[in-house]
Amino acid sequence: MESLRHGHYEDVQALFAGTLFVAMALMLFGQAGLLIGSTAGIAFLLHYVTDISFGKLFFAINLPFYWFAWTRMGREFTIKTFLSVALLSVLTELFPHVMHVDYLNPLFAAVLGGLLLGTGCLFLARHKSSLGGATILSLYLQQSRGVRAGKVQMAIDCVVVLLALFVVPPDRVAYSVLAVLVMSGFLWISHRPGRYVGH
Repeated sequence: MESLRHGHYEDVQALFAGTLFVAMALMLFGQAGLLIGSTAGIAFLLHYVTDISFGKLFFAINLPFYWFAWTRMGREFTIKTFLSVALLSVLTELFPHVMHVDYLNPLFAAVLGGLLLGTGCLFLARHKSSLGGATILSLYLQQSRGVRAGKVQMAIDCVVVLLALFVVPPDRVAYSVLAVLVMSGFLWISHRPGRYVGH
C-alpha cells in the first residue's frame, strides 16, 4: 500500500490548488457581499464591521485551533493546516490587486463559490490538511465517530451565517445560506470515509 501514499510534490500541488480555489470563492463572496460559515465566516463578519482585512482576521482567528489539531489530529495535519491557512490569508490579501469583477450576480456567486469551496476543502482533506476552525472539528468527528464531515460542517456553518442577520442585509444572508448548502452538500456526497484510498 506504500505506493498509495501522496508524495511531497503531490501534497504541494494539492494544497496550493485547494487553497487557490477557496481564495477565489472568498473573492467572489467579498465582491457579492456574501459570507460563509466556520472561522472564515467569523472573519468576514469582523471584516464587514471593522474594515480590518479578511486575511489578517482569518489568520488570527485560527491560531487557537492549532493546539486542538496538534493533540487530536497529529503533527502532519496541523503543519499542513497552518500552511494552508497562511497561504489563504496571503492570497486573499493579494487577490484585490490582481482581479476585480465589475458585475457579479449574487446567486451565481453563491453557487460557484460554494462549489469552489467544496472542491478546495476536498483537495485539502484528501491531503491531510484543512482551513482550520470548524473544519478541524468536522474531520476529527468523521475519523473518530464516523459522522460525515459535511453534516457537521453544514450545522456549524448555518449557525454562523444566521448570525450574519445582524450585520449584512437579509437577502445576502439568504444567498450565503445557499452557498453553505452547496458547499456542504458537495462535501457530504464526495467526502466519505474509506472511499478515497490515497493518504
